[in-house]
Amino acid sequence: MSNRSRDRILSRLHSAGKQVSLPATATSGLPFEKLGRSEKIDKLKGFMEAVRTEVHVVEAQNWIEPLKSILEKREIKTLLYAPQTTIGDTLQQHWPAENENEGLPELVTYEGQIENFKDQLFHTDAAITSTLGGIAETGAIILWPDKKEPRSMSLVPPVHIAVLDADKIFNTLGEVMQAQNWPEKMPTNAVLISGPSKTADIELILAFGVHGPKELIVFILS
Repeated sequence: MSNRSRDRILSRLHSAGKQVSLPATATSGLPFEKLGRSEKIDKLKGFMEAVRTEVHVVEAQNWIEPLKSILEKREIKTLLYAPQTTIGDTLQQHWPAENENEGLPELVTYEGQIENFKDQLFHTDAAITSTLGGIAETGAIILWPDKKEPRSMSLVPPVHIAVLDADKIFNTLGEVMQAQNWPEKMPTNAVLISGPSKTADIELILAFGVHGPKELIVFILS
């Protein structure tokens, strides 16, 4: 192809691009049903239970006792938690001494680098984490991993326990992002979880716990 032909083709493409450019128009968000507080709790709970999540709506000031009961029933031996967090402080304040634990699991603190903590992490029975919020429309909780509560806490142990403030359940993901101003403080990894880890083979046989926790337990603090 000669330079002249090439220039003519490029000129036509450039002109065509200018001709088809359309003015940008404002887009409106998708319609959604705005629910009340109790309705959002019920909807989130219903969706999550439908995919085998165990959900407990408990009093915000007394969620430790139901937690102890669940851990004893499952005979959990070790519970991983993040120190220097609200959940970590609450656990430390209400957990009995080792010689008085009466069947409760040993509290294991997540500390140090993952390279040095890996062996202990993969031998922990359960982990408990905080949540950033919940989404009623899709039945999901939001995790915001950081240095104190890394993603591995909710991914590796076979049982993941998540604590959710009922006042932080939103109607939609878009509503959460606007209310919490996500564009100004996006993390490297925002995680949405609706239930325990699951996958299916070619025969559509569902298996749980293949790529993550076999059980997800959510405490909604109401």
